[in-house]
Amino acid sequence: MPIYGTALLSLCLLIGLSMGRMLGMLLGVDADIGGVGIAMILLILCCNALQRRGLMKEPTESGITFWGQMYVPIVVAMAASQNVRGAISGGLMAILAGLSAVGLSFVLVAALAKNSSKEANRS
Repeated sequence: MPIYGTALLSLCLLIGLSMGRMLGMLLGVDADIGGVGIAMILLILCCNALQRRGLMKEPTESGITFWGQMYVPIVVAMAASQNVRGAISGGLMAILAGLSAVGLSFVLVAALAKNSSKEANRS
């Protein structure tokens, strides 16, 4: 049931965004720095703690999984569109840096996939 776990996800998001804004203020930047990442780390830590204590019920866990599957692609798409606009207005160096990061990611994913398939064949 998707509604379960929404409160935990929302609380982690609010805390993460607040911490990201505070981090931005401390660094003198008028922006949220890593708020969504902080929120996801908080969500993982909270879920882990609840599961260890046996307080995470199945509907709550499936709800968090549902929202996690919906949430991450949306945030990645939003960040990607902002990064493209920044790269285009930032000039050639920003575009080259973005393309090299994407190329490196493709290489790393291929290497990790190859390594995991080798380990699966050994078992």
